[in-house]
Amino acid sequence: MDDDSPAARWEQRTEIPLFLGSLIFIAAYATRVLALGIPSFWRGLCLATMLTLWALFAADYLVRWRLGGQRFLRFVSTHFLHTVVVVLPLLRPLRIVPLYDVIQRRQGEPRLSLYARVIAYASLSTLLLGFSGALAVYQEERGAPGATIKTFGDAVWWAASTLSTVGYGDVIPVTTAGRVIATGMMAGGLGLLGAVTGSFSSWLMQTFAGEGDEGPPGR
Repeated sequence: MDDDSPAARWEQRTEIPLFLGSLIFIAAYATRVLALGIPSFWRGLCLATMLTLWALFAADYLVRWRLGGQRFLRFVSTHFLHTVVVVLPLLRPLRIVPLYDVIQRRQGEPRLSLYARVIAYASLSTLLLGFSGALAVYQEERGAPGATIKTFGDAVWWAASTLSTVGYGDVIPVTTAGRVIATGMMAGGLGLLGAVTGSFSSWLMQTFAGEGDEGPPGR
């Protein structure tokens, strides 16, 4: 039976609009970081858009807490991803799994298999995390003394090598904020890589086990 609690109904109504808002937030942030030559009016508009959306994310967090009926500290500890995306709204698009569930409940279509869901989620999350991390590191590193990440292309290359756990070391963050972002990127890369490899390995084992159960054809 589907959950018909107030919290579930709130999520059903708000998950898609807030996801679209998170994409607008990333677009506004990317514009401020990359389009340095735009007029101050548009930069101010991007900042106002980001602050407005951040306030909406915070309001959504508070509403979920009130509807959940838990103490605040208990809610924070049991809703870790909700808390992270309020503090770091660039990561809001990582809430793809709840968004997928909301869409499926509305359309009533068959769900993807667990393995397909994990791989799709990890792949999309890697792209979003890499793009957001590249933007954040580029903003912190450009113009810093001794910086090796001088262009957005350098930042994208660094994000790709970090998330893939390769870490060539040809470009590295030198600022404190850049290294904090790098630490989060490393942790995220390990988690996403483990999710993909674990799911793929489980799928292979299930496939081979199914073939073994069939046995040889009868003579």
